Amino acid sequence: MATNTLHSLSAFVRAVEAGSFTGAAKLLDTTPSAVSKSVSRLERRLGVKLFLRSTRSFMLTGEGQIYYENVAPLLRGLDEADSTIAFRAQAIGKLRISMPNDIGRMLLTSVTSRLVQQHPGLSLDINLSDRYVDIIREGFDVALRLGHISDSELYARRLTDLPLVLVASPDYLTQNNEPKTLADLELHRHVRYRTGAKVLPIRLADGSHIPVTGTFDADSGEAMRIAAINGLGIAQILMSTVQDDIHQGRLKRVMANVSLMPVPVQVVHGFGRTVPIKVKVFIDFIAKELELLASALSAGDKAPAENSYTTGSAGKSNR
Repeated sequence: MATNTLHSLSAFVRAVEAGSFTGAAKLLDTTPSAVSKSVSRLERRLGVKLFLRSTRSFMLTGEGQIYYENVAPLLRGLDEADSTIAFRAQAIGKLRISMPNDIGRMLLTSVTSRLVQQHPGLSLDINLSDRYVDIIREGFDVALRLGHISDSELYARRLTDLPLVLVASPDYLTQNNEPKTLADLELHRHVRYRTGAKVLPIRLADGSHIPVTGTFDADSGEAMRIAAINGLGIAQILMSTVQDDIHQGRLKRVMANVSLMPVPVQVVHGFGRTVPIKVKVFIDFIAKELELLASALSAGDKAPAENSYTTGSAGKSNR
C-alpha cells in the first residue's frame, strides 16, 4: 500500500471518529487543511463522496459509512500489529548469562541495581562459574569471557582490556627481599593462575613470558588474592581484584615499572548479526560498565570504584 494512500485512509478514519477535520488533525498531530486534502485525494481515487461538508454540517455519505465500516478494522489491525512489534522490541523475557566468578563479582552490583530497574520486563538467570560452558548446547544467551576466544562458532565482541598487576603481602616481601629485576622475579615463589591443567606464566606487554614456580595454584582470582594476602607468594592478578587491598596496605605492588599484558574482556553469543533486543541491552550495559571500570583503573583512582568492583581474576581464555 502506498504511503499516501495509508495517510489518506488514516485521515478519513480519524475524521469519522473525531467528528471533524479539526479533531482528526489533533489526533494525527497535523493541520485540518492537511486532513482535508488527504480525504479529498481518497475521494478522487475512489470516485465517490465520503463526506457531505458545508460550513454548518459534516456527515458521512452512505458510501462513506460503508467504506468506514470496512476500512476502520483494517487500520486498527495495523495499529495493533505495530504495538505488538514495539512490545516485542523491548527487553523482556528470560536472559541466561554465563560469567566467570570474578567478572560476576565485579558487575553484579550494577546489573542487579540498575539494569533490572531500567528494564523491568527482563528476567535474569545468571551462572557464575569458571567452567567453560557450551553456550549453544547448554542454552545460554550470552557469556562474558576473560582472555582470547578460540571458538570460531561464536560471535565475539571485545569490550575492553583490564590491567594486570604483580602484588604480594608486605610480610612476604620483607622476608624474601623484594625483586628488583625480571631475573629476581623468576626466583620468587608465586601464586599462579591455572586454567585446566595449564599454569599461566607472567606475560609482559612486549609479548614475552616469564615462567614462574609456586606452591599455590588456583583458577579463581579471589583464591589468589587470599593466598597472596597470607604471604604465599607474588600474584599476577587483575588490578580490579586487589585495588582495595593495595589501598589498605594488605598487598603491595611488585615491580610497578614492569608493563604486563592486559586481559581482554569479551562477550560471546551464538546469534550472529541478528541479536535479540534483550541480549543487545545487556551487552551495551556491560560495555559501559566495563569502560567506566577501565577508565578508573587507568586513571589510578585512589578509592574503590563506585560499582563495588572488588574482585576479578588473572587472565584466561574461558569459552
